[in-house]
Amino acid sequence: MPRRQLGRCLRDLRMQARFTVRAAASALEWSEAKIWRIETGQTSMRSLDVEQMCRVYGALTETTTSLMALAKETKSKGWWLSYADIINEGFDVYIGLEESCSHLRWYEAELVPGLLQTEDYARTLIEADNPGTEPDEIARRVKLRIARQALLTRPVAAPELRVVLNESILRRPVGGQEVMSAQLERLLTVSEMSNVALRVLPFAVGTHAGIMSGPFVVLEFPTNGNGQATEPPTVYVDGFTGALFLDKPYEIDRYEAAFTNIWDASLDEQASRQAIRDAMKEMGK
Repeated sequence: MPRRQLGRCLRDLRMQARFTVRAAASALEWSEAKIWRIETGQTSMRSLDVEQMCRVYGALTETTTSLMALAKETKSKGWWLSYADIINEGFDVYIGLEESCSHLRWYEAELVPGLLQTEDYARTLIEADNPGTEPDEIARRVKLRIARQALLTRPVAAPELRVVLNESILRRPVGGQEVMSAQLERLLTVSEMSNVALRVLPFAVGTHAGIMSGPFVVLEFPTNGNGQATEPPTVYVDGFTGALFLDKPYEIDRYEAAFTNIWDASLDEQASRQAIRDAMKEMGK
């Protein structure tokens, strides 16, 4: 989170100074890619580098001092960094956002979200996505995914999750009937949690916004003493070859509208639990 806050402030300073990324990179004698990584919160920073950027952008002394202090916080390490060697590029940023958020709105079309997966379900997917990988590494990847789930049950400031699952997820026997039955049981258990609202989007709905949007997560963050969000909302879209982090107001508005459409088209929570039970019966459970 400090990386994103610092990156956003430095981006705003650059734009106020009317520097393009190319011009800033030239003035600082850095690469454009480095500027992009800094502004998108994907790297920690030295306070001296922040001071140099502020000087080039003509920032006020008080602004420079506060951003230099924030730079020191970007070097703090989250629990997930012990798995850094197996985390896909950019996903560490997402985990940091997930840990800091107060609300998640999640739509999934094909697979159970990682926060709700059982170990066996997760292992099936991770093995399929990493063919030829050593068993020890597979085990660590599974452990990382399951460790993220503590977010939903932490005793202080557990986020609220609203999640919509396409009905196809319930019908696809990932890992076989036994693994999938256990996964469906897990969904029923999670759906009863006070901070979780789970809905199923049935096939019968036909056309809906999720068909165009694909899977996505909208993350919202806590407010400060003035009632303002500590961070702007962010949309996370996970692609086959990389992820997108979207935070422009028009992008947020479009995904929020899509989620509202998907949520309203879905079965309510009680009917969704019944749909999960029906899927379990079809698998002989």
